[in-house]
Amino acid sequence: MSEEGWARRLADGPHVPVAAVVPLGAGAVGESVARAVTGGADPQLVLVLGLLALATTAPSAFLRAAPAAVAVSAAGVLSLGLFHGLTAAGLGAQLLVLYRLGRVGGQVLATCLAAPYLVLALVRDADTVTVLAASLGLAAAWVGIARWARGEALVHRAARQAVAGRLLEHTARGERARIARELHDVVAHHISMIAVQAETARLTTPGMPAAGAQRLSEIGDTARAGLTEMRRLLGVLREDAPEEVADRRPQPGLQQLNELLDDVRDTSGAGARLIVSGTPAALDPGVELAAYRIVQEALTNARRHAPGAAVDVELHYTEEALRLRIRDNGPGPRAAAPSGGHGLTGMRERAAAVGGRLHTGTTAVGGFLVEASLPAGAAG
Repeated sequence: MSEEGWARRLADGPHVPVAAVVPLGAGAVGESVARAVTGGADPQLVLVLGLLALATTAPSAFLRAAPAAVAVSAAGVLSLGLFHGLTAAGLGAQLLVLYRLGRVGGQVLATCLAAPYLVLALVRDADTVTVLAASLGLAAAWVGIARWARGEALVHRAARQAVAGRLLEHTARGERARIARELHDVVAHHISMIAVQAETARLTTPGMPAAGAQRLSEIGDTARAGLTEMRRLLGVLREDAPEEVADRRPQPGLQQLNELLDDVRDTSGAGARLIVSGTPAALDPGVELAAYRIVQEALTNARRHAPGAAVDVELHYTEEALRLRIRDNGPGPRAAAPSGGHGLTGMRERAAAVGGRLHTGTTAVGGFLVEASLPAGAAG
């Protein structure tokens, strides 16, 4: 084990390793006995001081953080209070157990166990060891408490990030399912029209060769089989509650934008303009649906975060793309607000689903801007 790993195990483990306590205990006993013998103490006192010195170190190897800290602190205070002495090894063990106690969350107990040394230093003429125990003991406890608080903060931060990630993933999955349901309706309509037109051509074209009629029949059968398979794969995403069936209607497109803006004006009382530039062209129904939903969500966000702000919706048609710009003249997002939200995630999913891209941010003069570029594929 590396020196760094050994030091971390010594400070943060549930027990101080016996291999580390043995030198501390031997050093404490040796120092205490040497002092007693040098001072001419009788053998019984030498034995008591040796056992007391051992008690200032040994509990940290056999007890968990809180009991070890209590035992070591009691022995240290007793040694200082009765015999006016504490070994260097005993002082080191005291600092270690106070740090470990603070490290595992025993803030109050660690502070209380450090207090008696401060009392001893104040009520009498304190020697160097007592002053060190009073000052460094409290510092060791607070360092451990700071490490514990930092660890807890990191754990909570990781938990919040995990929850936020799961929520964002759930939102994106739900939005993809909603997009799939709506595109299912659009594609199902076109495949149904292929089947109907093939059948109509087969039945209404006079003098059609048998091979041609067979081909048209096969086209109709293939379209119906594809429609059935698509419904089997994507139909599970529908919300087929009976009470919702009556509310179903064709998916909206850019033709409904004026109605959407009228609703915004009526409900919020704010100004809302539709600005169209370029040559309007027929777009793929999926692109029109994505454009409508992006505008709808952007207007909803504007009403929520900038109530009363005027909104401009710009459509710019080019040969390659339909460019959307939705901007409001509100105060813009708060500095502490998150950079993304569920609505923004949904809009990005919409744009990506049809092969486009989307950008959001503040404008140079304040307010919020949503820009999207969607491919201008011709309607089939």
